[in-house]
Amino acid sequence: MLLSHGGEPARTDGPVARWTVEQVLALAPDDASRRAGSELGAAGPWSGGGHDAAGAVWGLCGGSGSTPYRTMVDTTGPAYRCSCPSRKSPCKHALGLLLVWASDVSALPEREVPDWAGEWLTGRRERAAGRPSTAERLAAGGARAAGPADPEAAGRRAERRAERITGGALELEERLADLLRGGLAAAGQPGHAFWEETAARMVDAQAPGLAARVRELGAVPASGPDWPVRLLEECALLHLLDSAWLGIDRLPGPLAATVRTRVGLTPPAEGPPVRDDWLVLAQYDTPDGRIVTRRIWLHGRRTGRTTLLLSFGAAGRSPGLALPVGGTIDAELTFHPGTGRLRAALEGQAGAAEPGGTPPPGSTVTEAVAAYGEALREDPWLDAWPVTLREVVPAPSGDGWQLLDAAGGAALPVAPAALSRPGLWKLAALSGGSPVTVFGACGHRGFEPYAAWPADAGDDATSGTVALV
Repeated sequence: MLLSHGGEPARTDGPVARWTVEQVLALAPDDASRRAGSELGAAGPWSGGGHDAAGAVWGLCGGSGSTPYRTMVDTTGPAYRCSCPSRKSPCKHALGLLLVWASDVSALPEREVPDWAGEWLTGRRERAAGRPSTAERLAAGGARAAGPADPEAAGRRAERRAERITGGALELEERLADLLRGGLAAAGQPGHAFWEETAARMVDAQAPGLAARVRELGAVPASGPDWPVRLLEECALLHLLDSAWLGIDRLPGPLAATVRTRVGLTPPAEGPPVRDDWLVLAQYDTPDGRIVTRRIWLHGRRTGRTTLLLSFGAAGRSPGLALPVGGTIDAELTFHPGTGRLRAALEGQAGAAEPGGTPPPGSTVTEAVAAYGEALREDPWLDAWPVTLREVVPAPSGDGWQLLDAAGGAALPVAPAALSRPGLWKLAALSGGSPVTVFGACGHRGFEPYAAWPADAGDDATSGTVALV
């Protein structure tokens, strides 16, 4: 029997806010629990489930035995109870149940609490201390669901995770030193398990950002000629990130926030909301196991600011947030610190999206490269920077493609990742040899196009955005 030590619940005067998939995944005690919970994040394994307006969620999950596991969650703690033998809190069943609740409104309808869940829930509610619940804080844009109600407990939890990340960074430094001491040639041998084993150790240290970068290094030896040079460069950047984390107390505030984000500690959005008419530049999904990450790029007409929204879907389901590419929304965004303050959270949208939208003003190829260089000063680990190129012509170049500046003669190579996508041919067809405006990411691998507009897409144009991803 699994019992949590979540905070005491609070009485609520109205329905609690439904959590997002990202908030649920942040509750996982480790990466293995996150993956196992995602496997149960669809309605199929569940029966007899539901939720009530006071924040309770419950369901029966079929397992290997004849009797299904009884899983209950009080989201106002949060607190969890499950009849499975797991000692983790929350267990995979509680995570899966919350993922269903977050991503499928109809799978767990609002209904009366059954007797098998009612005793535990009633006991918790009778001990209500009267302080704001987690769900109420989420609805108000406050503390994340992953943290306990007690601020002191939250602080202790953050300290323990920081200690684990520090231990992981120290171990990673030793492993990188051993790799370089033995020579990079060993990293290119078939079946070399160094990278996966090291990434698993970083997951154990609760540093998913370090784990992801280590896994990316594993693909460098198979990336073509001169891979040892690229591997050495990436190892140097990883060493720089390790060193920055180990000396984070001496870093300026913005750089420290960037380092925390890069190791996997994403800070919450903060500061006053920014309201603007936001043009939806691009929207595309990236699968990561059974989790789907949706990236939505926006450009503010009045602020001139380009920003990124992220949303997540579990167990093969599409993320909840979807905006029409080429449309314009009147909305308020709150920005996350670090990494150039690119990422934001959608706080509120006034009305439906308006169709049509003119492209951002754009820059030359030379200006785009300079903008990426400036962004690297704040975030040395930045792979690419969002830019809009004006009056460029896509043209083949050797085995690849490039974007030629129609006025200045400079050119940017198209990133290898974009060469096999149908969007490249859509871009070439839109251009037909004439200049176009293109939005995408400019980085050390080249330019990755996400959206385009014809040359005559001026302020009074009604032509839509051509999506390239």
